Amino acid sequence: MLGLLLFACSCAQRPDPKTVVMIIESSPTNLDPRVGIDAQSERIDTLLFDSLVHRDEHFELRPWLAESWETPNPTTYVFHLRRGVRFHDGRKLTARDVKWTFDSILSHQMLTTKTTVYQYIERIDAPDAWTVVFRLKQPQATLLWNLSDGAIGIVPYGSGAEMAQHPIGSGPFQFVSAQQDKEVVIARNDHYWGEEPRIERVRFAVVPDATTRALELRKGSADLAINALTPDTVVALRKDPQLEVQTAPGTIYAYMALNLRDPVLKDVRVRRALAYAIDRQPMIQYLWREMAQPAASILPVQSWAYDAQVPQYGYDPARARQLLDEAGYPAVNGVRFHLTMKTSTEESTRLMAAVLQQQLRAVGIALDIRTFEFATFFSDVTKGAFQLYSLRWIGGNEDPDIFEHVFYSRNTPPRGANRSYYANPQVDQLIDRGRQELEEGKRRQDYAGIQRLVAEDLPYINLWYLDNVLVHSRRITNLELNPSGNYDFLRTAEVAK
Repeated sequence: MLGLLLFACSCAQRPDPKTVVMIIESSPTNLDPRVGIDAQSERIDTLLFDSLVHRDEHFELRPWLAESWETPNPTTYVFHLRRGVRFHDGRKLTARDVKWTFDSILSHQMLTTKTTVYQYIERIDAPDAWTVVFRLKQPQATLLWNLSDGAIGIVPYGSGAEMAQHPIGSGPFQFVSAQQDKEVVIARNDHYWGEEPRIERVRFAVVPDATTRALELRKGSADLAINALTPDTVVALRKDPQLEVQTAPGTIYAYMALNLRDPVLKDVRVRRALAYAIDRQPMIQYLWREMAQPAASILPVQSWAYDAQVPQYGYDPARARQLLDEAGYPAVNGVRFHLTMKTSTEESTRLMAAVLQQQLRAVGIALDIRTFEFATFFSDVTKGAFQLYSLRWIGGNEDPDIFEHVFYSRNTPPRGANRSYYANPQVDQLIDRGRQELEEGKRRQDYAGIQRLVAEDLPYINLWYLDNVLVHSRRITNLELNPSGNYDFLRTAEVAK
């Protein structure tokens, strides 16, 4: 039916040739980079605001507003700012603005969850207009990551809550207007300090319905959408001569979490049996239409800290049955025990659960599926009211700081996202050491150790990384996909003449 709809549409009036129309699923919740944490806010903010440092395609940190920096001791970072940078309203960007950005968060002047991200900052000094000094309470190797694009952007001195409605940054695009649940419009910053964008305006059109998103692209009333269409829809749109589909490996990580307090799942042999019983390949092939890659770690393969030697669990139902026998769960009339998997109403998750149900049945595990609206589902997850669930990490897994958030023994909800209630003293020790170690080579060794231990203990079963999928009209060219799936391609995009 969807294919018929897509190809039954007559072409609508083309967009303004000077405006690129990009479809997004929802409105950003807050365009103040000190506050907004949803995907749309963070991705649009990276176009409006500059950060002190920049993440490259391997998530290494590079100079940006800060041309250079040094660490005279483990608790002091000295940044030297780029000169000649101006905000969109013409004001010069100086150390005073950088200091204000973080002071307004640390002083609780801004109501934001990002306060905890910067909790190890003792104070920030601005000894002159082009120098900023961060003084920490204790060593924090993740500070630079938390000062990079996607995490924060620099706002003008004195900026308050009005920044959410009228954001003023120094980025390659500047804010024009926004209407909740309808659109956000940005325009090229013709006085940008770096390479100026080649497109004049971008209109982010909010289209919540997936079928309508496809129809807008098919009609030509929208130019592009990234990671906003179902795999089946993407396959159909590939046949449209007016559209082009670009795919590239991404960092969105899908996993199954196990509750280690559960009487059955607390046995590591059962958890390993589950991992061996799952065949990812048919799900990647049929559910994701080959637009996903098998995952072996919570970190994406593009990460500098990814460990390619981490233990993996290939599909081996015979080994799964052997482990379940050893754990004391013989099959009785073909069933060893029941497990319940909670899911949201999201279609791909429900389909995946149905496939898992069949695969686990082959090793004697009866999987019961319980589906809830997302708010109810996520509430149960955070309360630990589950045996199994599946979710995705989007962006948060690109830095090894994710280990502390999800695997540190003290970071069970509500303190953190260790929803599996996983506890391993060796992992805690490596996390503590990695957080304070500034030498990247030593940090990489610590994080490799964490990945190996977690793979053996299995609080998570790795599933796959979703590809970034960009569907766009052929009038838009020079689009370069970033592994994060952010909107940086708009910096280089061009409109064909």
